[in-house]
Amino acid sequence: MPHAGPVFHTALGLVSLLLLAFLFSEDWRHVPWRTVFCGVALQIGFALLLIDVPGADRPMVWLNDAANALHAATLAGTQFVFGYLAGGVLPFAETHPGASFILAFQALPLVLTISALASLLFHWGVLQRITGAFAWLLRGAMGISGPLALGAAVHVFVGMIEAPLLVRPYLQRMQRGELFALMTCGMAGVAGTVMIIYASFLAPVVPNALGNILIASIISTPAGLAVAALMVPFDPANRGEGRLVIDDPPVSAIDALVKGTMDGIPILAAIIATLIVTIAFVTLVNMVLGLFPAVAGGPATLQRILALPFRPVMWLIGVPWAETGLAAGLMATKTVLNEFVAYLNFSSMSADAFSPRTRMILTYALCGFANFGSLGITIGGLGAMVPSRRAEIVELGLRTILSGTIATCMSGAVAGALV
Repeated sequence: MPHAGPVFHTALGLVSLLLLAFLFSEDWRHVPWRTVFCGVALQIGFALLLIDVPGADRPMVWLNDAANALHAATLAGTQFVFGYLAGGVLPFAETHPGASFILAFQALPLVLTISALASLLFHWGVLQRITGAFAWLLRGAMGISGPLALGAAVHVFVGMIEAPLLVRPYLQRMQRGELFALMTCGMAGVAGTVMIIYASFLAPVVPNALGNILIASIISTPAGLAVAALMVPFDPANRGEGRLVIDDPPVSAIDALVKGTMDGIPILAAIIATLIVTIAFVTLVNMVLGLFPAVAGGPATLQRILALPFRPVMWLIGVPWAETGLAAGLMATKTVLNEFVAYLNFSSMSADAFSPRTRMILTYALCGFANFGSLGITIGGLGAMVPSRRAEIVELGLRTILSGTIATCMSGAVAGALV
Protein backbone atom coordinates (compact mmCIF):
# COMPACT_ATOMS: atom_id res chain seq x y z
CA MET A 1 0.00 0.00 0.00
CA PRO A 2 1.21 3.56 -0.70
CA HIS A 3 2.77 5.68 2.04
CA ALA A 4 1.76 9.24 2.91
CA GLY A 5 4.88 10.85 1.38
CA PRO A 6 4.57 9.31 -2.11
CA VAL A 7 0.80 9.87 -2.08
CA PHE A 8 1.24 13.58 -1.38
CA HIS A 9 3.93 13.84 -4.06
CA THR A 10 1.67 11.99 -6.52
CA ALA A 11 -1.22 14.34 -5.77
CA LEU A 12 1.08 17.31 -6.37
CA GLY A 13 2.26 15.80 -9.64
CA LEU A 14 -1.25 15.00 -10.90
CA VAL A 15 -2.57 18.46 -10.07
CA SER A 16 0.45 20.12 -11.71
CA LEU A 17 0.11 18.06 -14.89
CA LEU A 18 -3.63 18.71 -15.13
CA LEU A 19 -2.96 22.42 -14.58
CA LEU A 20 -0.45 22.32 -17.44
CA ALA A 21 -3.09 20.76 -19.70
CA PHE A 22 -5.60 23.41 -18.57
CA LEU A 23 -3.15 26.21 -19.44
CA PHE A 24 -3.05 24.89 -23.01
CA SER A 25 -6.86 24.65 -23.24
CA GLU A 26 -8.57 26.00 -26.34
CA ASP A 27 -11.69 26.91 -24.39
CA TRP A 28 -11.32 26.70 -20.62
CA ARG A 29 -14.88 27.94 -20.06
CA HIS A 30 -16.44 24.84 -21.62
CA VAL A 31 -14.32 22.04 -20.15
CA PRO A 32 -16.45 18.91 -19.50
CA TRP A 33 -15.34 18.55 -15.90
CA ARG A 34 -17.19 15.27 -15.39
CA THR A 35 -15.03 13.68 -18.07
CA VAL A 36 -11.89 15.10 -16.46
CA PHE A 37 -12.66 14.02 -12.90
CA CYS A 38 -13.97 10.62 -13.93
CA GLY A 39 -10.93 10.01 -16.14
CA VAL A 40 -8.52 10.69 -13.29
CA ALA A 41 -10.62 8.61 -10.89
CA LEU A 42 -10.65 5.68 -13.33
CA GLN A 43 -6.89 5.93 -13.78
CA ILE A 44 -6.31 5.76 -10.03
CA GLY A 45 -8.95 3.07 -9.55
CA PHE A 46 -7.58 0.84 -12.31
CA ALA A 47 -4.06 1.29 -10.94
CA LEU A 48 -5.12 0.30 -7.43
CA LEU A 49 -6.93 -2.76 -8.78
CA LEU A 50 -4.36 -3.94 -11.31
CA ILE A 51 -1.18 -3.19 -9.36
CA ASP A 52 -2.29 -4.05 -5.84
CA VAL A 53 -4.63 -7.01 -6.50
CA PRO A 54 -2.83 -10.15 -7.76
CA GLY A 55 -4.35 -11.63 -10.90
CA ALA A 56 -6.68 -8.69 -11.55
CA ASP A 57 -4.97 -7.97 -14.86
CA ARG A 58 -5.65 -11.43 -16.33
CA PRO A 59 -8.69 -10.39 -18.44
CA MET A 60 -6.58 -7.61 -19.96
CA VAL A 61 -3.82 -10.12 -20.71
CA TRP A 62 -6.35 -12.33 -22.54
CA LEU A 63 -7.51 -9.39 -24.65
CA ASN A 64 -3.91 -8.53 -25.38
CA ASP A 65 -3.36 -12.13 -26.46
CA ALA A 66 -6.22 -11.67 -28.93
CA ALA A 67 -4.51 -8.58 -30.36
CA ASN A 68 -1.26 -10.53 -30.63
CA ALA A 69 -3.11 -13.34 -32.42
CA LEU A 70 -4.38 -10.82 -34.97
CA HIS A 71 -0.83 -9.58 -35.43
CA ALA A 72 0.46 -13.15 -35.81
CA ALA A 73 -2.17 -13.85 -38.46
CA THR A 74 -1.09 -10.73 -40.34
CA LEU A 75 2.55 -11.83 -40.12
CA ALA A 76 1.60 -15.16 -41.70
CA GLY A 77 0.40 -13.24 -44.75
CA THR A 78 3.28 -10.78 -44.90
CA GLN A 79 5.88 -13.52 -44.44
CA PHE A 80 4.32 -15.47 -47.31
CA VAL A 81 4.68 -12.38 -49.52
CA PHE A 82 7.87 -10.78 -48.19
CA GLY A 83 9.72 -13.68 -46.55
CA TYR A 84 12.42 -12.82 -44.03
CA LEU A 85 11.74 -9.08 -44.41
CA ALA A 86 8.48 -9.71 -42.58
CA GLY A 87 10.07 -11.75 -39.79
CA GLY A 88 10.54 -15.08 -41.55
CA VAL A 89 13.62 -17.27 -41.21
CA LEU A 90 16.71 -15.18 -41.84
CA PRO A 91 19.08 -16.36 -44.60
CA PHE A 92 21.96 -14.85 -42.64
CA ALA A 93 23.11 -14.40 -39.05
CA GLU A 94 21.67 -11.42 -37.17
CA THR A 95 24.74 -9.62 -35.84
CA HIS A 96 22.84 -6.89 -33.97
CA PRO A 97 19.81 -7.73 -31.77
CA GLY A 98 16.64 -6.26 -33.24
CA ALA A 99 18.20 -5.40 -36.60
CA SER A 100 15.88 -7.85 -38.41
CA PHE A 101 12.76 -5.96 -37.25
CA ILE A 102 11.53 -3.94 -40.25
CA LEU A 103 8.65 -1.68 -39.33
CA ALA A 104 7.14 -1.43 -42.82
CA PHE A 105 6.85 -5.22 -43.19
CA GLN A 106 6.34 -6.47 -39.63
CA ALA A 107 4.13 -3.91 -37.87
CA LEU A 108 2.42 -1.56 -40.32
CA PRO A 109 0.64 -4.24 -42.45
CA LEU A 110 -1.65 -4.79 -39.45
CA VAL A 111 -3.41 -1.66 -40.74
CA LEU A 112 -4.69 -3.67 -43.73
CA THR A 113 -5.99 -6.52 -41.55
CA ILE A 114 -7.75 -4.15 -39.14
CA SER A 115 -9.26 -2.19 -42.02
CA ALA A 116 -10.65 -5.37 -43.59
CA LEU A 117 -11.90 -6.68 -40.23
CA ALA A 118 -13.59 -3.38 -39.37
CA SER A 119 -15.34 -3.31 -42.75
CA LEU A 120 -16.59 -6.87 -42.23
CA LEU A 121 -17.79 -6.20 -38.67
CA PHE A 122 -19.59 -3.06 -39.80
CA HIS A 123 -21.26 -4.94 -42.66
CA TRP A 124 -22.51 -7.57 -40.21
CA GLY A 125 -23.72 -4.91 -37.77
CA VAL A 126 -21.41 -6.14 -35.01
CA LEU A 127 -19.41 -2.93 -34.77
CA GLN A 128 -22.54 -0.83 -34.31
CA ARG A 129 -23.62 -3.02 -31.40
CA ILE A 130 -20.17 -2.87 -29.77
CA THR A 131 -20.14 0.90 -30.14
CA GLY A 132 -23.60 1.10 -28.57
CA ALA A 133 -22.47 -1.05 -25.64
CA PHE A 134 -19.50 1.19 -24.93
CA ALA A 135 -21.75 4.22 -25.18
CA TRP A 136 -24.10 2.71 -22.60
CA LEU A 137 -21.23 1.88 -20.23
CA LEU A 138 -19.35 5.18 -20.36
CA ARG A 139 -21.93 7.78 -21.34
CA GLY A 140 -23.32 8.19 -17.84
CA ALA A 141 -19.94 8.16 -16.13
CA MET A 142 -17.62 10.12 -18.42
CA GLY A 143 -20.03 11.80 -20.78
CA ILE A 144 -18.34 10.51 -23.92
CA SER A 145 -19.86 9.00 -27.06
CA GLY A 146 -19.83 5.34 -28.01
CA PRO A 147 -17.39 5.70 -30.94
CA LEU A 148 -14.91 7.61 -28.76
CA ALA A 149 -15.31 5.11 -25.92
CA LEU A 150 -14.69 2.16 -28.25
CA GLY A 151 -11.75 3.81 -29.99
CA ALA A 152 -10.18 4.74 -26.66
CA ALA A 153 -10.61 1.26 -25.21
CA VAL A 154 -9.20 -0.51 -28.27
CA HIS A 155 -6.14 1.75 -28.13
CA VAL A 156 -4.97 -0.31 -25.16
CA PHE A 157 -4.27 -3.25 -27.46
CA VAL A 158 -3.66 -1.87 -30.96
CA GLY A 159 -1.86 1.13 -32.43
CA MET A 160 -2.77 4.74 -33.02
CA ILE A 161 -4.16 4.07 -36.51
CA GLU A 162 -5.64 0.58 -36.09
CA ALA A 163 -8.03 1.76 -33.34
CA PRO A 164 -9.51 4.69 -35.32
CA LEU A 165 -10.00 2.30 -38.24
CA LEU A 166 -12.52 0.40 -36.13
CA VAL A 167 -14.64 3.55 -35.79
CA ARG A 168 -13.80 5.00 -39.19
CA PRO A 169 -17.44 5.50 -40.26
CA TYR A 170 -17.93 7.80 -37.24
CA LEU A 171 -14.80 9.96 -37.67
CA GLN A 172 -16.35 12.45 -40.07
CA ARG A 173 -19.06 13.39 -37.57
CA MET A 174 -16.93 13.47 -34.41
CA GLN A 175 -16.58 16.78 -32.61
CA ARG A 176 -13.17 18.42 -32.76
CA GLY A 177 -12.55 17.61 -29.10
CA GLU A 178 -13.59 13.98 -29.56
CA LEU A 179 -11.21 13.60 -32.49
CA PHE A 180 -8.44 15.09 -30.38
CA ALA A 181 -9.29 12.73 -27.52
CA LEU A 182 -9.06 9.74 -29.87
CA MET A 183 -5.67 10.94 -31.14
CA THR A 184 -4.48 11.52 -27.56
CA CYS A 185 -5.36 7.97 -26.51
CA GLY A 186 -3.22 6.73 -29.39
CA MET A 187 -0.27 8.75 -28.10
CA ALA A 188 -0.83 7.71 -24.47
CA GLY A 189 -0.24 3.97 -24.91
CA VAL A 190 1.59 1.38 -26.96
CA ALA A 191 0.19 -1.40 -29.12
CA GLY A 192 -0.01 -4.91 -27.79
CA THR A 193 2.13 -6.04 -30.72
CA VAL A 194 5.21 -4.28 -29.30
CA MET A 195 4.60 -4.83 -25.59
CA ILE A 196 6.47 -8.13 -25.59
CA ILE A 197 9.46 -6.51 -27.32
CA TYR A 198 9.68 -3.78 -24.69
CA ALA A 199 9.15 -6.26 -21.87
CA SER A 200 12.08 -8.32 -23.14
CA PHE A 201 14.29 -5.23 -22.77
CA LEU A 202 13.06 -4.40 -19.28
CA ALA A 203 12.76 -7.90 -17.79
CA PRO A 204 16.26 -7.81 -16.20
CA VAL A 205 15.67 -4.44 -14.50
CA VAL A 206 11.89 -4.20 -13.87
CA PRO A 207 9.86 -6.89 -12.04
CA ASN A 208 6.89 -8.23 -14.05
CA ALA A 209 7.86 -6.02 -16.97
CA LEU A 210 5.14 -7.23 -19.37
CA GLY A 211 2.40 -6.86 -16.76
CA ASN A 212 3.49 -3.35 -15.88
CA ILE A 213 3.65 -2.24 -19.52
CA LEU A 214 0.15 -3.60 -20.09
CA ILE A 215 -1.17 -1.88 -16.96
CA ALA A 216 0.52 1.35 -18.09
CA SER A 217 -1.41 1.34 -21.36
CA ILE A 218 -4.66 0.60 -19.54
CA ILE A 219 -4.44 3.34 -16.92
CA SER A 220 -3.09 5.93 -19.37
CA THR A 221 -6.25 5.67 -21.48
CA PRO A 222 -8.68 7.34 -19.03
CA ALA A 223 -5.92 9.81 -18.19
CA GLY A 224 -5.62 10.62 -21.89
CA LEU A 225 -9.37 11.27 -22.09
CA ALA A 226 -9.17 13.58 -19.06
CA VAL A 227 -6.22 15.54 -20.44
CA ALA A 228 -7.78 15.79 -23.90
CA ALA A 229 -11.03 17.10 -22.43
CA LEU A 230 -9.05 19.85 -20.71
CA MET A 231 -7.02 20.86 -23.76
CA VAL A 232 -9.70 20.63 -26.48
CA PRO A 233 -13.11 20.51 -24.76
CA PHE A 234 -16.14 18.87 -26.37
CA ASP A 235 -19.84 18.95 -25.64
CA PRO A 236 -20.93 15.70 -23.95
CA ALA A 237 -24.55 16.44 -24.87
CA ASN A 238 -23.75 16.41 -28.60
CA ARG A 239 -23.42 12.68 -29.31
CA GLY A 240 -23.49 12.63 -33.09
CA GLU A 241 -24.20 8.89 -33.08
CA GLY A 242 -27.20 8.74 -35.34
CA ARG A 243 -27.73 6.16 -38.02
CA LEU A 244 -24.89 6.21 -40.54
CA VAL A 245 -25.39 6.10 -44.28
CA ILE A 246 -22.43 4.53 -46.10
CA ASP A 247 -21.85 5.37 -49.76
CA ASP A 248 -21.55 2.28 -51.95
CA PRO A 249 -22.00 -0.24 -49.11
CA PRO A 250 -20.62 -3.76 -49.59
CA VAL A 251 -23.09 -6.31 -50.90
CA SER A 252 -21.59 -9.34 -49.13
CA ALA A 253 -19.04 -10.36 -46.52
CA ILE A 254 -16.42 -11.03 -49.21
CA ASP A 255 -17.09 -7.62 -50.75
CA ALA A 256 -16.72 -6.04 -47.30
CA LEU A 257 -13.32 -7.69 -46.83
CA VAL A 258 -12.14 -6.58 -50.25
CA LYS A 259 -13.39 -3.01 -49.79
CA GLY A 260 -11.83 -2.80 -46.33
CA THR A 261 -8.50 -4.04 -47.68
CA MET A 262 -8.52 -1.58 -50.58
CA ASP A 263 -9.48 1.25 -48.23
CA GLY A 264 -6.49 0.37 -46.06
CA ILE A 265 -3.92 0.66 -48.86
CA PRO A 266 -3.84 4.49 -49.13
CA ILE A 267 -3.80 4.69 -45.33
CA LEU A 268 -0.77 2.40 -45.16
CA ALA A 269 1.00 4.33 -47.92
CA ALA A 270 0.28 7.65 -46.21
CA ILE A 271 1.66 6.35 -42.91
CA ILE A 272 4.92 5.16 -44.48
CA ALA A 273 5.45 8.33 -46.52
CA THR A 274 4.68 10.72 -43.66
CA LEU A 275 6.82 8.75 -41.21
CA ILE A 276 9.82 8.92 -43.54
CA VAL A 277 9.49 12.68 -43.96
CA THR A 278 8.89 13.32 -40.24
CA ILE A 279 12.00 11.43 -39.16
CA ALA A 280 13.99 13.08 -41.95
CA PHE A 281 13.04 16.58 -40.77
CA VAL A 282 13.84 15.78 -37.13
CA THR A 283 17.26 14.60 -38.29
CA LEU A 284 17.74 17.77 -40.36
CA VAL A 285 16.91 19.93 -37.33
CA ASN A 286 19.50 18.07 -35.26
CA MET A 287 22.04 18.56 -38.07
CA VAL A 288 21.40 22.31 -38.03
CA LEU A 289 21.63 22.45 -34.23
CA GLY A 290 24.93 20.57 -34.49
CA LEU A 291 26.42 23.56 -36.33
CA PHE A 292 26.18 25.64 -33.16
CA PRO A 293 28.88 25.54 -30.46
CA ALA A 294 28.81 22.60 -28.07
CA VAL A 295 26.77 23.01 -24.91
CA ALA A 296 27.83 21.35 -21.64
CA GLY A 297 30.35 19.17 -23.42
CA GLY A 298 28.07 17.92 -26.18
CA PRO A 299 26.36 19.02 -29.39
CA ALA A 300 22.96 20.66 -29.20
CA THR A 301 20.14 18.32 -30.22
CA LEU A 302 16.38 18.27 -29.86
CA GLN A 303 16.79 15.51 -27.27
CA ARG A 304 19.09 17.61 -25.07
CA ILE A 305 16.92 20.70 -25.43
CA LEU A 306 13.72 18.83 -24.51
CA ALA A 307 15.44 17.20 -21.53
CA LEU A 308 15.57 20.59 -19.77
CA PRO A 309 11.80 21.06 -19.24
CA PHE A 310 11.39 17.34 -18.56
CA ARG A 311 13.62 17.49 -15.48
CA PRO A 312 11.15 19.33 -13.19
CA VAL A 313 8.35 17.16 -14.61
CA MET A 314 10.26 14.04 -13.56
CA TRP A 315 10.59 15.44 -10.03
CA LEU A 316 6.88 16.25 -9.91
CA ILE A 317 5.92 12.65 -10.72
CA GLY A 318 8.13 11.25 -7.95
CA VAL A 319 11.67 10.87 -9.30
CA PRO A 320 14.32 12.03 -6.77
CA TRP A 321 16.05 15.19 -8.01
CA ALA A 322 19.44 13.47 -8.22
CA GLU A 323 17.98 11.02 -10.75
CA THR A 324 15.96 13.51 -12.78
CA GLY A 325 18.80 14.29 -15.21
CA LEU A 326 19.00 10.77 -16.60
CA ALA A 327 15.22 10.32 -16.40
CA ALA A 328 14.61 13.54 -18.34
CA GLY A 329 17.10 12.40 -20.97
CA LEU A 330 15.13 9.19 -21.48
CA MET A 331 11.85 11.08 -21.79
CA ALA A 332 13.41 13.45 -24.34
CA THR A 333 14.77 10.50 -26.32
CA LYS A 334 11.32 8.93 -26.31
CA THR A 335 9.73 12.17 -27.55
CA VAL A 336 12.22 12.99 -30.30
CA LEU A 337 12.97 9.44 -31.45
CA ASN A 338 10.63 6.81 -29.98
CA GLU A 339 9.91 4.72 -26.92
CA PHE A 340 11.75 1.74 -28.48
CA VAL A 341 15.09 3.56 -28.28
CA ALA A 342 14.24 5.01 -24.86
CA TYR A 343 13.40 1.60 -23.37
CA LEU A 344 16.53 0.11 -24.93
CA ASN A 345 18.68 2.85 -23.39
CA PHE A 346 16.84 2.48 -20.08
CA SER A 347 17.52 -1.25 -19.91
CA SER A 348 21.24 -0.80 -20.64
CA MET A 349 21.88 1.65 -17.79
CA SER A 350 23.80 0.49 -14.74
CA ALA A 351 21.88 -1.04 -11.86
CA ASP A 352 22.63 1.90 -9.56
CA ALA A 353 21.48 4.56 -12.05
CA PHE A 354 17.94 4.54 -10.65
CA SER A 355 16.19 3.40 -7.51
CA PRO A 356 13.55 0.63 -7.86
CA ARG A 357 10.77 3.21 -7.48
CA THR A 358 12.21 5.43 -10.21
CA ARG A 359 12.49 2.42 -12.52
CA MET A 360 8.80 1.74 -12.00
CA ILE A 361 7.87 5.38 -12.63
CA LEU A 362 9.90 5.44 -15.86
CA THR A 363 8.41 2.16 -17.07
CA TYR A 364 4.99 3.83 -16.99
CA ALA A 365 6.02 7.33 -18.09
CA LEU A 366 7.86 6.01 -21.17
CA CYS A 367 4.98 3.75 -22.19
CA GLY A 368 3.41 5.80 -24.95
CA PHE A 369 3.63 6.62 -28.66
CA ALA A 370 3.89 10.39 -28.06
CA ASN A 371 6.81 11.24 -30.36
CA PHE A 372 7.45 12.98 -33.66
CA GLY A 373 7.49 9.74 -35.64
CA SER A 374 4.09 8.78 -34.29
CA LEU A 375 2.86 12.24 -35.16
CA GLY A 376 3.70 11.50 -38.77
CA ILE A 377 1.87 8.18 -38.59
CA THR A 378 -1.20 9.81 -37.03
CA ILE A 379 -1.41 12.65 -39.54
CA GLY A 380 -0.81 10.36 -42.48
CA GLY A 381 -3.23 7.65 -41.34
CA LEU A 382 -6.11 9.76 -40.06
CA GLY A 383 -5.70 12.23 -42.91
CA ALA A 384 -6.22 9.37 -45.37
CA MET A 385 -9.28 8.12 -43.45
CA VAL A 386 -11.05 11.49 -43.37
CA PRO A 387 -9.42 13.71 -46.03
CA SER A 388 -11.92 16.50 -45.44
CA ARG A 389 -10.55 16.93 -41.89
CA ARG A 390 -6.85 16.69 -42.77
CA ALA A 391 -6.16 20.37 -41.94
CA GLU A 392 -7.82 19.92 -38.54
CA ILE A 393 -5.83 16.75 -37.86
CA VAL A 394 -2.57 18.51 -38.71
CA GLU A 395 -3.52 21.45 -36.49
CA LEU A 396 -4.20 19.13 -33.54
CA GLY A 397 -1.21 16.88 -34.18
CA LEU A 398 1.54 18.60 -32.21
CA ARG A 399 -0.79 19.09 -29.25
CA THR A 400 -1.30 15.32 -29.04
CA ILE A 401 2.39 14.84 -28.27
CA LEU A 402 1.90 17.08 -25.23
CA SER A 403 -1.41 15.53 -24.18
CA GLY A 404 -0.14 11.96 -24.61
CA THR A 405 3.03 12.74 -22.65
CA ILE A 406 1.06 14.33 -19.81
CA ALA A 407 -1.14 11.22 -19.62
CA THR A 408 1.80 8.78 -19.39
CA CYS A 409 3.53 11.00 -16.82
CA MET A 410 0.36 10.91 -14.75
CA SER A 411 0.50 7.11 -14.91
CA GLY A 412 4.13 7.22 -13.79
CA ALA A 413 3.14 9.33 -10.81
CA VAL A 414 0.32 6.97 -9.82
CA ALA A 415 2.50 3.88 -10.21
CA GLY A 416 5.25 5.49 -8.14
CA ALA A 417 2.85 5.96 -5.25
CA LEU A 418 1.86 2.29 -5.24
CA VAL A 419 5.32 0.68 -5.05
